[in-house]
Amino acid sequence: MLGTSQQDGGCKKSFSPTKTRATLKVVRKSICTIVLLTITAVTGATGASDGNNRVSVTVGDSSVLTCFIKGQISMLTWTITPKAGGPCTLVYRIDTNMTHRTNCSDNINWTFRSGLAPALEIKQVEIAQEGNYLCEVASTDGNFHRTYNLTVLAPPRLSLYCDEQGSPVCEAAAGKPPAQLSWVPESSSSADKKCHDNGTVTVLSKFTVCSSNVTNVTTCMVSHPAGNWSQSIACCPSEQSGCFLPCVISFTSLTSVLFLLAAFQLYTFFNRTI
Repeated sequence: MLGTSQQDGGCKKSFSPTKTRATLKVVRKSICTIVLLTITAVTGATGASDGNNRVSVTVGDSSVLTCFIKGQISMLTWTITPKAGGPCTLVYRIDTNMTHRTNCSDNINWTFRSGLAPALEIKQVEIAQEGNYLCEVASTDGNFHRTYNLTVLAPPRLSLYCDEQGSPVCEAAAGKPPAQLSWVPESSSSADKKCHDNGTVTVLSKFTVCSSNVTNVTTCMVSHPAGNWSQSIACCPSEQSGCFLPCVISFTSLTSVLFLLAAFQLYTFFNRTI
């Protein structure tokens, strides 16, 4: 009597674990590839972005931020997340020509320019308005967005004076970021920093190499992203002015001695004549 396998008309193939694992790996790779291609296609059609853009503006100046436009737009939305304070939202519907704003400062608003898409304008930028600005666009070609990282610069207030010891002191007050100070002639002095609640920093530097062998005029150089400044002052004694006081004292002493000698001679002369 024949075995069961022979009655079925053939022999069953032996089971191979190695080949099965290899087949599963190929299937997994194929599925991952299909998923990635699908995500890329969907993102490209409905969520394209042109990256994170960094913008710097000096406090008190104005700035205009634009959206990434493609196709016929139907709605624009700006979402502002400042480093200080709550978020702000501005929405513009093109079909109804309606705008809406939530929790936004008066100096932040839409600007409409002939032939151009609506943009966001910040008038007289304040330090507190530093942060992230996101524009989202809905159009016939899909959804697009553009992000700005806005940095607000505060130029420092420069002052230069002589301290009680006669050394030049340079101060760059309330700068953002902190100013860089240097001296002409060069000095090895270190700078002290004082941080303020609004994010600005005051930098103080003292010129410490005053000498009668160098010029008495020193210059403080201030370097900052918002600009560069310099200011000069005469505090240190020069070689000529360094001997002024000793020379005056010596001259006065010599004059006093000569006066005493003359007085003694006159006294002696009158005593002899009497």
